[in-house]
Amino acid sequence: MSTIPPRHIELLDTTLRDGEQTRGVSFSPDEKVNIAKALLHRLNVDRIEIASAKISAGEKAAVTTINEWAAGLGLLERIEVLGFVDYDQSVDWIIETGGRTLNLLTKGSEKHCRTQLRKTLEQHVTDIHRTVDYAFKHGLKVNMYLEDWSNGFRDNRDYVYGLMNAMRDSGISRFLLPDTLGVMSPDEVYVCIGEMVSRYPTVNFDFHPHNDYGLATANVMAAVKAGVSAVHCTVNCLGERAGNASLAEVAVVLRDKMGMHLSINEEHIFDLCKMVENFSGKWIAANMPIVGTDVFTQTAGIHADGDHKGGLYQSALRPERFDRRRTYALGKMSGKASLIKNLEQLDLSLSDENLKKVLQRIVELGDSKQTITEDDIPFIIADVLESKDYNHVRLVHCSITSGLDLESTVSMQVEVFGKQHKSSGTGNGGFDAFINGIGKVLKKYDYKIPKLLDFEVRIPKGGETSALTEAIITWQTPGNNMKTRGVHANQVFAGILATLRLINMQFQERQAGSSS
Repeated sequence: MSTIPPRHIELLDTTLRDGEQTRGVSFSPDEKVNIAKALLHRLNVDRIEIASAKISAGEKAAVTTINEWAAGLGLLERIEVLGFVDYDQSVDWIIETGGRTLNLLTKGSEKHCRTQLRKTLEQHVTDIHRTVDYAFKHGLKVNMYLEDWSNGFRDNRDYVYGLMNAMRDSGISRFLLPDTLGVMSPDEVYVCIGEMVSRYPTVNFDFHPHNDYGLATANVMAAVKAGVSAVHCTVNCLGERAGNASLAEVAVVLRDKMGMHLSINEEHIFDLCKMVENFSGKWIAANMPIVGTDVFTQTAGIHADGDHKGGLYQSALRPERFDRRRTYALGKMSGKASLIKNLEQLDLSLSDENLKKVLQRIVELGDSKQTITEDDIPFIIADVLESKDYNHVRLVHCSITSGLDLESTVSMQVEVFGKQHKSSGTGNGGFDAFINGIGKVLKKYDYKIPKLLDFEVRIPKGGETSALTEAIITWQTPGNNMKTRGVHANQVFAGILATLRLINMQFQERQAGSSS
């Protein structure tokens, strides 16, 4: 019994043309070249639209470089440039860059034709034919955009049909149907494109969505269901206003939810999105599907437990498809399974007793720091396992104020052997102010903080500004010098915790000596 092969849907990426209409985004020629190469060579997108004709000298140079590179690899037929109904100007520009395909922008709504061009449909068609004939004469392939097709089809279908009837037998390869203002719903897309496909069954249609209502991906699904053979998208949803359809979302949805065959190599999606993020300066939201920082991160302990016991909170949307991996966030919502999953990544193991201690410390830190990273874990383990849990001196409250070219001040409440004390101090920095403030309290107990010999501050290799800080202080004490460690999201308080550890250890020694 024969099976019907899955339908192939082409993806046209227009990051370098429509995506560059994002406010504040202007790719340099070198950036355009690198993005184009990554789209075609690594991601294997079917087609890319890389520019609008006649924009600038820099644009022309970039397009020329891309075309030269593509020609050398036999990829030139997959590169397209937007052009205008201007007879020879756009065509000549594309020819001079070595291009082969013109995506001609025509008016797909009567309102645009009459208001913007101040022409009738017949006059517009005459101008289109003139430009198309010139393009064919010079060896270009032509696709045709019906600009504002979605509104044009709603307002006056006869105009759209008149334009199609006039151009369908002219040799145009594809007709590109844009929802220019992103106004359509999936139901509307399905009905309207369905009518176009039914009326012109031999024509190849592309769908070009925008995301103004947040429906771009859903509209792509409807368009494919209605019969289009290609859809347009951009990397990271770049584009004017709310942007275009996201390439990552479209690719995954068409494969997973509609069973379509695509050409692209999924494992390169994430890398390409990061490249475009850096070049565009438009940062990817942490929760953006497929490519966001947090989308393969489990936070709740119950989810980590389910994954640990049987992959209960995993789906077909696996991070390995995109050369990523699942992570388990650590913080106040963490459970034992979350910690175990992170320890496995680091090839570490702890006894049940120490596992409980480390998890308790993570939960405590989570109250002041939203997420503990995998790179923080070795610091926390060292901090916890070194602790002897002495609490002779406990910091109940501490507020430190610092200013540029001003002394730092500290206000604190300290508990010493169960008795509450309030103190304040000033100093050359927050840590110095704390030492002076707590020194006033400890003087009442005939205790003086030893001389500080060295103060080392380290952060995990990840280098995040929100990372935990480890402070290791070397103290000049009788006999052998002592080192104590403190870990906190704030480096001043990491030093304070290391100091309190020293004080408690020395108070413990004092008590042990007096009782022997």
